Amino acid sequence: MRELNKTELLNIDGGNNWLTTAFFTAVTKSIESLLELGRSLGTAIRSAITGNVCPV
Repeated sequence: MRELNKTELLNIDGGNNWLTTAFFTAVTKSIESLLELGRSLGTAIRSAITGNVCPV
């Protein structure tokens, strides 16, 4: 293994890949949250239209 000179060391580029696991996790959680919000909203609309409400 050879040592890099100062110019080669300054030209090293790493870690700027935006496609990471954290990115995929954030996108997945966002999609899941939107789907759950849609389900809740749909259920609320359906129960309001039909008049079927669970007594609490």
